[in-house]
Amino acid sequence: MTVAPPNSRAPVTVLCMKWGAKYGPEYVNRLYAMVARHLARPFRFVCLTDDAAGVRGEVITAPIPPLPRIAQPKERGWFKLASFSPALEGLLDETVLYLDLDVVILSAIDPLFEFEGAFPLIRDWYHPVRLVGNSSVYRYRPSERYALFEAFSRDTDQIVTRIRNEQEYLSKYLEQRGELSFWPKAWCQSWRVGCLAPWPARMWTTPQAPPGARILIFHGSPKPEEAMADRFGLGLQTWRAAPWLADHWRD
Repeated sequence: MTVAPPNSRAPVTVLCMKWGAKYGPEYVNRLYAMVARHLARPFRFVCLTDDAAGVRGEVITAPIPPLPRIAQPKERGWFKLASFSPALEGLLDETVLYLDLDVVILSAIDPLFEFEGAFPLIRDWYHPVRLVGNSSVYRYRPSERYALFEAFSRDTDQIVTRIRNEQEYLSKYLEQRGELSFWPKAWCQSWRVGCLAPWPARMWTTPQAPPGARILIFHGSPKPEEAMADRFGLGLQTWRAAPWLADHWRD
């Protein structure tokens, strides 16, 4: 399914979510600052959160819409599905770009609004054959995704029992409807896969951003602040400092 990109003059929403104690308000504030530096079109920045303390004034904060009870011992990102809740009608603009809190934006992200596709995700780096998306960066139109939220709400127990996490659920849901698409590979790069040298070269090699990368994704470890210092741990938990990240991951 091909979807025309939004009008470049129409306002858009950049959305993030913060829940629990894993990330402080500084992550929201730095993400806002990176978006402001790298997005030319008019935008509103919205954070769905259970604690808005310390979030900068330019950010619109709102409660996370409730999800059905999830009978799963380990949280696997299911809260992200609240971004498709009908309860958000009127809060979000027609086009929304969702960003995880721990991404680092390196260059212009306007092309992510111009890219054609109904619901572009990142192609997961660990599944070269299976069609599985990574949901650290995705774009959607809220009014078109209420049905996704309602489908999850109707069958929550069965879904969380047979599907590992929310990004696999999104991938399956979209694939079944012929709407699964992926960003160009170069745009959204994994720090661990694309920037860290293979073992043992990472012991002495300074990480570098891959050519063409617009957004770096920090899944697992390290997180951005950890990647700016040397770490000598066991095996793959070793990396050299990348001080250049401080030029991007800042207020």
